[in-house]
Amino acid sequence: MTHDATTTLLLVLTATAPVAAAAIAGNLATVPNIPTWYVHLAKPSFNPPNWVFAPVWTTLYLMMAYAFYRVLSSGSDGMSFAVAIFLIQIALNAAWSWVFFSFHSPRGGLVVIAALWLAIILTIVVFWQIDRTASVLLAPYLVWVSFAAALNWEIDRLN
Repeated sequence: MTHDATTTLLLVLTATAPVAAAAIAGNLATVPNIPTWYVHLAKPSFNPPNWVFAPVWTTLYLMMAYAFYRVLSSGSDGMSFAVAIFLIQIALNAAWSWVFFSFHSPRGGLVVIAALWLAIILTIVVFWQIDRTASVLLAPYLVWVSFAAALNWEIDRLN
């Protein structure tokens, strides 16, 4: 393995690790609570079927990891702040699942998802200054979290 291949592998692992950790943590909080708690909540008419969430989140997590990889690979001077804000938003991503599902708190979920939404916007803005493709890769994530926030709002209102 050449030095360049080793560096690339380390960057891929560095970009993937926090995203995979958030995905795993989110699943640990979510999956056991779907049949025991979530299934009993009143949900709005626009609530998608449960099977939609896994492929959507898998796609979004892959896009996040690739966007983060592009920023890490850039060697940009502004990379430290970009890394910090990305890590904050991915931690908020995982935290939402714990607050909403494990703590059974749609209201708390609203607080976390509002912070997450702002952190995603900031990440998109910061990534734009470093790598525009990385920034654009996060746009579907922002759209989905906006939808999730509306869903969270309605679940809180209905329950």
